Amino acid sequence: MTLQDGMPPLWPDESAESAMLTELRSRGEVVAPVAAEAVEEKEPGEMPPLNELVQRIPAEVREVLDDLFRAKFVRVTRVPKKALKPVTG
Repeated sequence: MTLQDGMPPLWPDESAESAMLTELRSRGEVVAPVAAEAVEEKEPGEMPPLNELVQRIPAEVREVLDDLFRAKFVRVTRVPKKALKPVTG
């Protein structure tokens, strides 16, 4: 199946992810749960300058991002907590 205009991304659903984790465990691979960092919800306000945030990314990582994806940082936005998928493990 290919993506068409207006179609949502084809991400694995919960059952596909669960099946993958089960398969990894059956092969003896260690599947460590990813711990979500506690993030304090802040009132919308002044966002830090983009350049300041980009400088927090290690130079080596920025170079790899550029090589692999031609990544270009263009804006700073705050993502509401409810828009993030909860981490289960």
